[in-house]
Amino acid sequence: MKLLPILTTHDGSSARSSLTCKYKCGDACFHEIPNTSKGQYFGDIVKTAMTRRGVLRGGAMAVVAVGAGSVLAACSTDEASPSSASGEVSTPPVDGVDFTAVEPNTEDAVVVPDGYEQGIIIRWGDPVLAGAPAFDFDKQTAAAQNMQFGYNNDFAGLLPIEGTPNAYLLVVNHEYTTEPFLFKGYDAENPTREQFDIALAAHGLSVVQVAGQSGSGALTPGFGQYNRRITGTTEFLLTGPAAGSDFLKTSVDPTGTKVFGTFNNCSGGLTPWGTVLSGEENINQYFGNAESVTDPVAAQRLARYGVEGAASDRKWERFDKRFDLAQEPNEVNRFGYVVEVDPWDPNGIPIKHTALGRFKHEAATIYVTDDGTVVAYSGDDERFDYMYKFVSSRKMMPGNGQAAMRHNLTILDAGTLYVAVLTGDAPDAIDGTGTLPEAGKFAGKGEWIPLLRTGDDGRGESLVDGMSAEEVAVFTRQAGDKVGATKMDRPEDFEPNPVTGKVYVALTNNTKRGTDGKAAADEANPRDKNKNGQILEIDDDHAGTTFVWNLLIVAGDPNEADTYFGGFDKSQVSPISCPDNLAFDSKGNLWISTDGNALESNDGLFAVVLDGERRGETRQFLTVPAGGETCGPIISDERVVVAVQHPGEFDEASADNPMSHWPDGGDSQPRPSMVAVWKS
Repeated sequence: MKLLPILTTHDGSSARSSLTCKYKCGDACFHEIPNTSKGQYFGDIVKTAMTRRGVLRGGAMAVVAVGAGSVLAACSTDEASPSSASGEVSTPPVDGVDFTAVEPNTEDAVVVPDGYEQGIIIRWGDPVLAGAPAFDFDKQTAAAQNMQFGYNNDFAGLLPIEGTPNAYLLVVNHEYTTEPFLFKGYDAENPTREQFDIALAAHGLSVVQVAGQSGSGALTPGFGQYNRRITGTTEFLLTGPAAGSDFLKTSVDPTGTKVFGTFNNCSGGLTPWGTVLSGEENINQYFGNAESVTDPVAAQRLARYGVEGAASDRKWERFDKRFDLAQEPNEVNRFGYVVEVDPWDPNGIPIKHTALGRFKHEAATIYVTDDGTVVAYSGDDERFDYMYKFVSSRKMMPGNGQAAMRHNLTILDAGTLYVAVLTGDAPDAIDGTGTLPEAGKFAGKGEWIPLLRTGDDGRGESLVDGMSAEEVAVFTRQAGDKVGATKMDRPEDFEPNPVTGKVYVALTNNTKRGTDGKAAADEANPRDKNKNGQILEIDDDHAGTTFVWNLLIVAGDPNEADTYFGGFDKSQVSPISCPDNLAFDSKGNLWISTDGNALESNDGLFAVVLDGERRGETRQFLTVPAGGETCGPIISDERVVVAVQHPGEFDEASADNPMSHWPDGGDSQPRPSMVAVWKS
């Protein structure tokens, strides 16, 4: 196995390359923090009141009662492994976490535990639609890419096809393109029209029918009736209180109800009615000539979303005026939403739900209460930004029929959008070092502050003084500023536990915490210059407005004093850094994928015990190739599926100088790919 160089930490923490930062998030770590609001900080707040579609229902309301954040299970074995991450343990391993931990490494490979096998499911450029040509790196075309698997796979969902044994729909987000790795001889100052069209087609989502193998966890793609590519030119329908707003009208769409394309689709979620939710995240980087906007209110709104400067890095505004804010100042307002796709209708028009607000949605995940109320959770992935939930006023309709689907596709268009405010139990004990309070845990209470109520008629009611309903829906970050929402350390994936109903949040990192006048550490974000991140556990009144919380994990090197693993013996855990995506197994164990490991090792996938005497035990299940990121984990009894994003993405590398040859080996170019892992 080839060892690759450790990534340089360009911002002093995350091991992402600067190229990854440039093309993935628009150099978010180098720019000023968009949230300059003077709202209350955590420590200042004193509150006294604080299948087909049916397969995901699991017998309708039976699954609904425990939530629908994930309905997949855990890859486990009947033979207990005697060892933990770092040595012998005195009690048997927890079911589902009974594998020998993978050691940190920098290999150019996916490394899995002893006794497990792996296989590639599908790679960037592989055919999705019948008639697609075989992938040829040196002869790419936009026409071919529109029919092939997109670039930089992130969220993944696996939906069983009812009535067809061992057959599934694999639905995958394609977050972004890294043009220096797509094209040899790429000139960043002078991209070509064909390169622009290829990149447009490489964004979006893929729906691919895959077949399992008896006695194996391998998955093989095929051409099925549901196969589909959704790209940067696909038509979307805007729904909710901002649909038709003047803020969303353009020369191409004077109605403000129709958008072409979706970009920077990061994580997502499955709904119990059989659709897929996808979060549009770092949309700011696709638009050029922000400095031409001179109206002070409009300029401030752009700045709050990180839209700034003259030419964009990709220079898309040269080829399509919708990316030129000087010509189409409202186009940017049409991105940054939760997208809903019905994978069972290959001709259906996907939806952008404005009732859920506009920000850098890492994901949207669903919990359904006993009475059918649907709750959607979403984090805003930016340093010092907020956590949100949407509570539907419509109840979910069980069943597989067309009437049920038509109804359920409107559930996220009526209800109330909230933002979170947190308080700590021991605020005076927090000094920015990560030292535990005397109680031995970081814990507190929280309140959901209402921002926007949308009625059954689609009309919105603002619950924020000084803002209209349309303004709250389109400029949701400013609404959160006004009500004093708690500034968090990059809230990424939200996931409800399908066994317990508790909700978990990955807070990836925030090296600006407590620096240069920025918000100081608080109990939910207890470290200044936080480079490793933490996992927040919420016991939520899902349809209500209050919750209690604690930190399950304060990530990092377990040998360091500022880390915490639920009270578990830190000598028995795997080091973990920069949590990103979350998933659950059927036993209720939490699985965490990482992005930007700051501990000089490749990113990976980890399993964490949540209950009992081993609560907090953390084991690394796999690592991805050097330069890559672990995304989209799917955890089932048969297999674990991960999306390997941007393998080999080093600052010294490019398509002309590849420093990884994963997954094809030889002298091939690295290709983002989906991987299945199963027990031998």
